[in-house]
Amino acid sequence: MAKKDLLQPERCAVLLSALAAPERLKIVRLLAERTHNVSEIIDALKIPPLNVSHHLNVLKHAHLIEGKKSGRFVNYSLCEGVLKEMTEAGVPKDALNLGCCQIVLPAEE
Repeated sequence: MAKKDLLQPERCAVLLSALAAPERLKIVRLLAERTHNVSEIIDALKIPPLNVSHHLNVLKHAHLIEGKKSGRFVNYSLCEGVLKEMTEAGVPKDALNLGCCQIVLPAEE
């Protein structure tokens, strides 16, 4: 029986591809702070609503974020386990854990 590849290269490639745009990394950093609706994301990133919608869909399909409807708004947050506190391993608490690798999200200046 073949050993299971713990790296999961196919899954890792999908995740890294989903994060391959500066706007998507900014959205992830924003959602690492707290839940935001689309209007708040548009205001924070200063990009057109259509672009924000596209980036949110890419992140959603990669299972990095999820949206929950609240009245007429959809509130977006990181999926459970994506932002994981790993201080025991020496990784900052603001590390994006992809399973295959971790990305540290520096605070905005």
